[in-house]
Amino acid sequence: MRIIRDHQFVADADRGATAAIGNFDGVHLGHRSVIEQTRAAAPDAPLGVVTFEPHPREFFAPDAEPFRLMGPAARASRLAKLGVERLYQLNFNHAMASLTPEEFARRVLCDGLGLRHVVVGADFCFGKGRAGDVTDLQRFGAEMGFGVAVAELMAQDGVQVSSTAIRQALSDGRPRDAAALLGHWHRIEGDVIGGEQRGRELGYPTANMSIDGLHPPRFGVYAVIVDIEDGPHRGSYHGAASVGTRPMFGENLPNIETFLFDFSGDLYGTTLSVALVDYLRGEETFDSLEALITQMDADCARARQLLGAL
Repeated sequence: MRIIRDHQFVADADRGATAAIGNFDGVHLGHRSVIEQTRAAAPDAPLGVVTFEPHPREFFAPDAEPFRLMGPAARASRLAKLGVERLYQLNFNHAMASLTPEEFARRVLCDGLGLRHVVVGADFCFGKGRAGDVTDLQRFGAEMGFGVAVAELMAQDGVQVSSTAIRQALSDGRPRDAAALLGHWHRIEGDVIGGEQRGRELGYPTANMSIDGLHPPRFGVYAVIVDIEDGPHRGSYHGAASVGTRPMFGENLPNIETFLFDFSGDLYGTTLSVALVDYLRGEETFDSLEALITQMDADCARARQLLGAL
């Protein structure tokens, strides 16, 4: 998959694609449906996705609470697995935000990217002040020479498939409900960073990762599936992970600490993809380290049981 970041400098080989447009946070079942409709609309054209970085919501409210389900690298990886050949990950800045709907259609989609056909969700809005809707886009497409199709919103078991619904499920500690809307486990991905090695001292060495910039799931302990993406230990493992601020040890920034079952090795600097499978319990403080270790023993036994039944 090729990633194109500037609509003003697009190689001829990257023009003429058919593309889905949206933020694709989480790449959930609704997003996948839009991508499949995009593929079917012009099977002989390169399959593309038009998205933005930073997310427009981050651009307009940089101090708001983190809401993203995945970072740009994880999104690109997931889209590549779906067969997307061109990711137009456009820089969302003041110039982009100031374009009227017609200017966006002409300068970005038509003249810039040279798209042959676009597919958007029924609730798609675009241009300055989100003033343009799907009817406007269809009109501009007819005038400018690119096709426009509108994908209906999707529901799963009576729940609309949306990033908002997925965030709520994660906030509630319902990772399996989130997975039902995503079509895959919700994953926290990133590089293993240095920690204070308290887990090692307790007999539970953990791989620590930041969750900065991501929507935090409910704090607590989870049964997880861990994919080591690179290095000599590359592969898939079961484990248990703690998401939160580690209240037993004072004030800390939220992170995720993962213990891999039946694993021995150095993971510093490697990339992990941690899938949240089941929520086991909330964050707690304990009267002693011995009590904490006893609870960790019980957490891991329960996680092994749940993951073994998959």
